[in-house]
Amino acid sequence: MENDSENDPLRDNILQMLKGKALEKQRIYDNTFEIFQLVKEALHELANEMNEELQGLDKRVKLEYRDRGQYEAEIRVAGDILVFSMHSNVFQFDRSHIIWKTPYAKQSEINTYCGMINIYNFLTDSFRLNRLDDLGYLVGRIFINRDNRYFVEGKRQMSFTCHSFGSKAIDKDSVRQIAETAIQYSLNFDLLVPPYDAAKIVSVGQINNKIEDSKIQTGKRLGFQFNSDDVVSEAKPTYSS
Repeated sequence: MENDSENDPLRDNILQMLKGKALEKQRIYDNTFEIFQLVKEALHELANEMNEELQGLDKRVKLEYRDRGQYEAEIRVAGDILVFSMHSNVFQFDRSHIIWKTPYAKQSEINTYCGMINIYNFLTDSFRLNRLDDLGYLVGRIFINRDNRYFVEGKRQMSFTCHSFGSKAIDKDSVRQIAETAIQYSLNFDLLVPPYDAAKIVSVGQINNKIEDSKIQTGKRLGFQFNSDDVVSEAKPTYSS
């Protein structure tokens, strides 16, 4: 027996979701991808501009921009690398998140669906010496919605409070400010000597690797907690395709 498609509520609901939420998610993806191109442009320009100011100093103290593909870009700043990574999916926030208290979120639930660009901080030597076990740290993430409204969640210096979410669209100036803040944070985020007890035992393999390739695991907070205790507007985005 054929289904009566004109009176099928399940089919109608699926079509409604495809015409509504699914289309909006595609729009959010397009917005996020477009902003990510601005991120790449801003990083490239920053590297060129600052290197002019650094001419004549130690050649190791410089900025290097690298396009790592469709969804990633990096900027090397002396001993640090910042990797900007766009997620290809769209996210929704957990109901406990503070974003739901904003007037903009209360206008429409779809306003809270966001694309996401993560900002990770690594040591330059981790890549230069191919230390695959070294640790990187998430220092910030940019959320962008269907109207190009945005906020940045991150460690205290990186956070652009979500209380104003909906009041301003992201643009190249905003992207540049975020990039500069991330660079400043990473330069201030120093490599600490790990606790003695965290490094008092080492395997023969680790020592051999160190002798050959300097591969003993390293991270700016190795052996220390690097939790969300000082993250402003801690987010719990829910995955959406």
